[in-house]
Amino acid sequence: MTASPCTLAEPRVAAALDRMFEAAARDEQAAGPLGAQQFAERDKLTAQQLADVAQDVYMPVSAEGGKLLYNLVRAARPATVVEFGTSYGISTVHLAAAVRDNGVGQVITTEMNHTKAAAARDTFTATGLDGVITMLEGDALETLAGLQKPVDFLFLDGWKDLCLPVLQLLEPHLAPGTLVVADDVELPDLGTYLDHIRDTANGYHSVTFPVEDGLEISCRL
Repeated sequence: MTASPCTLAEPRVAAALDRMFEAAARDEQAAGPLGAQQFAERDKLTAQQLADVAQDVYMPVSAEGGKLLYNLVRAARPATVVEFGTSYGISTVHLAAAVRDNGVGQVITTEMNHTKAAAARDTFTATGLDGVITMLEGDALETLAGLQKPVDFLFLDGWKDLCLPVLQLLEPHLAPGTLVVADDVELPDLGTYLDHIRDTANGYHSVTFPVEDGLEISCRL
């Protein structure tokens, strides 16, 4: 059998994405009243506590957003893709599929919640993408601090108020022309990040792509 030219179309990958998107459609139910209350009071919680509250909530990139990520990585052909915020791995699968189809590169992804990290690892193995994915479990500001290689593509989809600190942590590793993508531009907590990334004085040229809650695509100048 001839392999598909697009890993996203492989039956095991497509089935995993269908399963995860179906589960993600129940996010509001999974969060529940207690989760909603704790999210509203998130300033009183540590990042770990917040991650544990959201253990059953997928909070994924949209289906169209995932396809866009795949296309961007195929076009840019990055050697190292870094993702902040694995959750259950929907966006990671899109990034890794593109890396595999490029025939070069790896995805380094981060997740604080152990249950989500374990489930994502199982999915990566089941889809055959585990060979191009490295999972860093724990606080991304700690696990990514030891990164010693250039970051050629950065996707930010963890807690929105941490996107700017993660970006600033990794900025020494971003060469001119590197793409930085952030999800959920409509969420208020991303405002500080957007103010920074949309100011060319900070070294980026940025454009909002109108898919679902919006993706901010920024080029390092």
